Amino acid sequence: MTMPIWHTLSAEDAAAVLQTDILQGLSTAEAAERIARHGPNALPQAKPGSVIALIARQFASLMVGLLVAAAGVALALGDWVEAVAILVVILLNAVIGFATEWKAASALAALRGQAVTTAQVLRDGAAHEIATQDLVPGDVVVLAAGDRVPADGRLIRDVQLQLDESALTGESLPVTKSAAVLVDAQALPGDRTNMVHMGTAVTDGRGRCIITGTGAETEMGRIGALIDGVAAHGTPLEAKLAELSRALLVIVLALCAVITLLGWLRGNELLFMVEVGISLAIAAVPEGLLAVTTMTLAVGMQRMARMGALVRSLPAVEALGSTTVICTDKTGTLTRNEMTVRAYALGALRVDVTGTGYTAKGSFQIDGRDIDPARLGLALRIGALCNDATVDRSGDAVSILGDPTEAALIIAAGKAGLDRDTLHTDYPRIREMPFNSESRLMVTVHTAPNGGTVAYVKGAPGMVLAASATVMGDGGEIPMTDEALQQARAANESLAAGALRVLALAHRALPDGFEDADLTRGLTFVGLVGMIDPLRDEVGATIARCIEAGIRVVMITGDQQATAAEIGRQLGLDTDRQGRPLLAVHGSALADLDDAGWRKIAGGTSVFARVSPEHKLKIVEALQHSGQVVAMTGDGVNDAPALRQADIGIAMGIRGTEVAKEASAMVITDDNFATIVSAVEQGRVIVHNILRFIHYLFSCNFAEIITVGAAIMIGWPLPLGVMQILWLNLVTDIFPAMALALEPSAPDVMRRPPRDPAEPLMTRAFGWLIVWQGCLLAGCTLAAFAIGMRWYGVEGEGLRHAVTIAFMTLAMAQMFHAFSARSRSRSALSSRLFTNGWLWGATGVCLALQIAAVEVPLLREVLRTVALSWADWGVVAAGALTPVMVVELVKLVTGWRSRANPSPVMRFGSGRKAASPARLP
Repeated sequence: MTMPIWHTLSAEDAAAVLQTDILQGLSTAEAAERIARHGPNALPQAKPGSVIALIARQFASLMVGLLVAAAGVALALGDWVEAVAILVVILLNAVIGFATEWKAASALAALRGQAVTTAQVLRDGAAHEIATQDLVPGDVVVLAAGDRVPADGRLIRDVQLQLDESALTGESLPVTKSAAVLVDAQALPGDRTNMVHMGTAVTDGRGRCIITGTGAETEMGRIGALIDGVAAHGTPLEAKLAELSRALLVIVLALCAVITLLGWLRGNELLFMVEVGISLAIAAVPEGLLAVTTMTLAVGMQRMARMGALVRSLPAVEALGSTTVICTDKTGTLTRNEMTVRAYALGALRVDVTGTGYTAKGSFQIDGRDIDPARLGLALRIGALCNDATVDRSGDAVSILGDPTEAALIIAAGKAGLDRDTLHTDYPRIREMPFNSESRLMVTVHTAPNGGTVAYVKGAPGMVLAASATVMGDGGEIPMTDEALQQARAANESLAAGALRVLALAHRALPDGFEDADLTRGLTFVGLVGMIDPLRDEVGATIARCIEAGIRVVMITGDQQATAAEIGRQLGLDTDRQGRPLLAVHGSALADLDDAGWRKIAGGTSVFARVSPEHKLKIVEALQHSGQVVAMTGDGVNDAPALRQADIGIAMGIRGTEVAKEASAMVITDDNFATIVSAVEQGRVIVHNILRFIHYLFSCNFAEIITVGAAIMIGWPLPLGVMQILWLNLVTDIFPAMALALEPSAPDVMRRPPRDPAEPLMTRAFGWLIVWQGCLLAGCTLAAFAIGMRWYGVEGEGLRHAVTIAFMTLAMAQMFHAFSARSRSRSALSSRLFTNGWLWGATGVCLALQIAAVEVPLLREVLRTVALSWADWGVVAAGALTPVMVVELVKLVTGWRSRANPSPVMRFGSGRKAASPARLP
């Protein structure tokens, strides 16, 4: 059965379809029959996954499988230290993953918490208070200020009814509701002014509605289904680590099998070579990779927390660093969420108002010069008195009760020294006509200090001008001529073009025995006032920083298209980096798009206005299908599906609903766009640090394999013992890698484009870098081993001495190689040499442990080493420092060539390839 389009039906027709009586409501018997048919008015609960399944999922990674196998081999060989260390890493990652997924699964529970518990309903002709879960379609519900709407409904009566729908639609201001029929069948939820929706709040007035949908059939229920329908997906890091693990598994098994076979063919005992091959396999599997990755992400989370960004999921930190598009809300994120008067238009005069927010500090200016605000006295007084808002300054922060636009008028009067309480004393209110959707005016009647009666009026410019017979001129009231009318309309268009919300101000001295009709006719037009939720001071520079970093910013807002487009223009979002115009699109234009259409419009649009939750979700999906890594901000229930779908969902901590917070991967505590961009910078630092320690770990592990494999192929004795390989894996691998994970941000990290999301962690260029540097480390180690064999022989204690030289050379070379791994292009000897104190500390610890390995008798016995002479140490030093010098020389030559043949920087996000990781630090 096709559902009626409720907002296009009259109240009577809607009642007829629902078979209910507008005046009497349903009968108790009919309500009982309907609840049996439709079920309770509650959001459907998803069946929670079992704890066992959630735990098991933490061990499904291929990298975890490799580590479990390595731990099993180590245990079989009797190396319980290595086995325990690997198992601790696995368990730590499982605990973190379990906690993260458990919290993320609570989004639907938070959504259910948005529902109210009781409602006023008409049944059998009388008002009753019932549990909201007992509401059924056809119930007539009574709404009053302060109520939350218990289900979706069609208004049948309204008296100055206003609702806060920001959690559902993103509209920042209260929405005036009317029971009048709407003709646009395609109207979005935010434009259906005769409908009310579950979970929204009544801010003013009262009304009645017929319930049209309950539970899953409401807008909120539909959003809940969207959240539940968004499949869980891994972050780019998780996918790339899985890809790397698969490649590593094949390479490790192949290399170790070849080395074992070659060693046996060269005359070594088969069991001994099997043990060596297994040891190399353990060494080749970078158990440090998972541990250091976890630690890097955790440290990044702590850094972000200190700047006001609370990350709820470890892998989300990396996703931030790879972000290519930020989809952001406007209100409170790009703006201050504090309505502020910006200008008054009095006749041909425009007066600008300085100061921002809810502090009464500012001045009144004409052409940049301060003027006496007394010239605006009447306009300021009308705005302050024709007003129901309250500005409370009793606490530490200013709080606003009522309509933010009215609060802005009170603040503007305060900037001129007008005190609201004093005005009320001098002009006591004796009567009022509240704003309604038909007249679009608000009128208050006051007793003036001279004993007369005056009406103060504010409202929509068109309505106020139509009701005005005269206009306030320099010398007093003059007739409203066509010229004056055109001047006022031009001023209105000028203010509105600057994305200001415009109200008209008027007054009238009322005659004795005045009638209601006198309040809205024969008015004297005083002027216009334009106000705006101002942009945050830092947001312009922050967006410019995003553009410089190759990150595209898309604004998604509940505002009207014209306002949104102008804000986008002010922010520089109306063109791309090449100056090509970008679109501002209304949600109604997105109704019938296919997948190709969505990708096209998402790629060429910078501002989306009046969009639905499905639209937000589709925008994110279209960008992702185009290869983008998407960060999505949001605060309302309507944002939750898109927040969950995005690679990194970002909820607002101050005004965000619990639904949005639970569906997101990160919460911004100050609701500031600049904090998001700072978090992206930290994410980039983390991505670069992950690449640094991958570079370091893999080149070191590859060096160990090549050292043993090359020696076997040459026909030499093994240059490293089994315990020495394990020692290298535990000591010289882990500590410097952890220090690299703490590398501070480079000054130009936000002047580079983001990584290409399609690019694997191990690119061909990166892999070649690891191979030749690993071979370089191995070559220097084998050279030192050859010298040791030449000096001390190839048997007995002489061979043990040569092996010790090789072991120490490789260990020291790996330590120094960590400094080269800090950057693939910048010299290790640059001004940033001492910026990472952790690396120097790790080097000191490793150096002390390596010296202990040849000086402490117990370690000498375990590792099969001997004490070294000064000549031996000279060989070790030469072999360890040579790779650093070669790598730095290659950087120097490569840098010269790059400067001699500069290539244009490719920006990702505009359809072109991003910079290669080889150019990242």
